[in-house]
Order: sequence, then structure tokens, then C-alpha cells
Amino acid sequence: MTDPWVALNPGADPVERVRVLRRAHDTFTEAGTVSRPVRSVVADSWRRSARAGVGPDGSACVELSDGDLGAYRAEHPLAPVMPLFRELMGTFASDGEHLLAVCDAQGRLLWVEGHPATRQKADGMNFVPGARWAESAMGTNAPGTAVALDRPVQVFAAEHFIRRVQPWTCAAAPVHDPRTGRLLGAVDITGGDGLAHPHSLGFVQAVARAAESQLALLTPIPAATDALQLTALGRDEALLVAGGRKLRLSRRHSELLVLLSRHPDGLTGDELLCSLYEDESVTPVTLRAELARLRRLLGTGILGSRPYRLAIPVESDVAVVERRLAAGAITAAVAAYAGPLLPGSQAPAVVRLRRRLADGLRAALVSGGDPDLLACWAQESWGEDDLDVWRALAAARPTAPVRARLTELEAEQSAYPWRARH
Repeated sequence: MTDPWVALNPGADPVERVRVLRRAHDTFTEAGTVSRPVRSVVADSWRRSARAGVGPDGSACVELSDGDLGAYRAEHPLAPVMPLFRELMGTFASDGEHLLAVCDAQGRLLWVEGHPATRQKADGMNFVPGARWAESAMGTNAPGTAVALDRPVQVFAAEHFIRRVQPWTCAAAPVHDPRTGRLLGAVDITGGDGLAHPHSLGFVQAVARAAESQLALLTPIPAATDALQLTALGRDEALLVAGGRKLRLSRRHSELLVLLSRHPDGLTGDELLCSLYEDESVTPVTLRAELARLRRLLGTGILGSRPYRLAIPVESDVAVVERRLAAGAITAAVAAYAGPLLPGSQAPAVVRLRRRLADGLRAALVSGGDPDLLACWAQESWGEDDLDVWRALAAARPTAPVRARLTELEAEQSAYPWRARH
């Protein structure tokens, strides 16, 4: 393959390629090994699928229907660009007997449109609005793998992990919020072998970029008095949107913004020193210098003093997760959780908040017992050796790969109890 992201190079025999892939798929599902002709992106996805407990004979679960689906779609940030998707892809899908599909950042299908006969066939594998097609639930597939990897991907025939999906070929590309860079979902084209052409991958990627450009035009640039937007989960350096500017903060400034955002009434210099520095020898002069640099970065009128406080509201991804968790919206909380808070930070107050947030999510996941949510957590770097989550996943989805991973983790804990992660 000249391009590992393209499923089938021009001139290749699709029939022969399908035969080779089916043999490789059988070998993987029986022995757990991947033969050489399988693309690395597909091999890696098969392994993730198996670790998540997906079986090759599984089927998609419809999570949203009727009124719930309609309300969710109406509020979703990709709803404003659906007319653009239909304009750019609708005729191509209908004339080519393909489907246009759009999913959210969790791989849940929101819209599935296109040729009526093709839609009817797709209904047989629950490729329908409201169904969960995340990689952790349905194995290797273009929309699910595109959001899992956050990059365009093409999946051809027997590259699909689940057998009933193998007659299909699809290409999908992620779509992001143009202001914050947050993953919103993916746009997908699904149909027959003809979509294995490299142009299909380039086509959906171009459509995704067009959607991001349209979102940038539709989303008003915030005025200087608008709330600050702070993104600090899964990042060592937080991202701040302030007055229409997107700022990547240093680690220390990230810590300061996180702490000040949680204390609208402000913090004294002594409180900030205790919250930020393990080393008690750090002087107030050092802190004041950091705050002065942060004030220059933010601009006038934003960072006050005596006590130190932010003069305008802050909306952070941490607060979003906390609100959803408090409301019992576990799926929505997990969707907003992009990873541990400032994972490289050693500031005492940040460490405490990071642990409290992660522990609250883990406890809700284990208590809820949803196998898809547990699998999503276990598949991430912060959950891959989380023993409690793997035990809950084994109870909810006791497949051979899940039980094998649990046995492996329990053996590691017995041999090295100090390595146990929570």
C-alpha cells in the first residue's frame, strides 16, 4: 500500500483482496494474530476491538429513538451543517446507492440518509440513527474508528471487525469545533466496494473541512466580555478562548487558570502558593511574577488582585463533566471527559482535583455497569490497567479477551501490589 489510510489502491482486485482479508480476519478471531496483508490501521483497530470485548458476531445497540433522538439531534453542534452535508453528499449518495451518515464524538449515529434500498439493507445491521457505532461497541468501522483515532479513515469489506458489516465499505472523516478544536463527530459515506477508491477518502475529508469552515462562519466570535472557555482535560497545557483569541497556556498558567476558575470570589497569594507549589521555599515574589505574566497574556480587565480573581465568568470542561456527573448523566459526562486534568501537573490542588474527578467518573461507571461505557474507559490510556473497571467490564461483558486481560491485571497486582492503579 502506498498510503496506509487508503483501503484499496487503484488497479487492485477487490475480489482477491476480500478473500485475503476474510482469511486474515478468521485467523485473528481464532488465534489473535494478524497476518501481514492487513493494513496497520486495521490491525491496530482489530486489537482495540478485541480488548474492548467486541465479538465478531455482535450487533449495534440503538441508544436513542423517537423524541430523545430528535431532541439530541436538534441541540447537537453538527445540526447547523446538515444542510451542507446534504448539499455536498446527498446526490452522490442517492445516485451511487450509498448512504450519508453523521455520528457524534462517541460514535452514535445521528443521521443516516441516502438511497432507499441501501437504507433498507443497512437497517438489517442497525446502521440507523440513534445506534451506537463506536469502535468499542461495533469494532472496526469508518465512523467509529474515525472518532477513535480523530483522523479520516477508510474501511473496506472484511476489514470490518463484525462479520455482518463486511459486505460494506465506508469512509469517514472527523469534524471539529473550529474555535476550540474539540471533536464534534464524523461524516461518513457507506456503500459497496466502489467506495474503496482513494477519492472516497479525500471526498469525505474535504466535506468535513467544508463543514468546519461553515461552523466558523455560523459561530459568532465572542466579545471581550464573553465568558472565557478553558479546556484542560487530557492536556498538559490548557487551551483558553478569550475575546475571540485562542491561547495555549504554559503549564503554570494552566494551573493558575484552573484554580481561579473554581474560586470566583478569588484566592489570596498565600492560598495560591499552597495550592500550586509543593516546595515551601517558593517565595511570593515568584508567584507574583507568574501572575504578572498571565495578566499581560490575558489583557486588561480580566485578572484582578487582592484577592486574585477572574473578572469575567469561565466555562471549563472540568465544570461540564462535574455538572453532568452530578446530574447522573454518566454517558454525557464520559463524552466530555477527554482525559485526566493537566496530567503532568504536580500542583497539590490540581492533583487533588484530578483524582477526585477521575474517581467520581470511575465510581459511576462501575456502579452503572454499562459495558460500552466501561469498554470505552478501559480502552483509553488512563483506563487500560484500571482493575476495578476491568472487573466491572468482565461482569457486564464476559468475553474471552476481557477475561484474559482481567486475569493478566490481577496477576500483575498480586506480583506487584504497589503498582495497582485506581
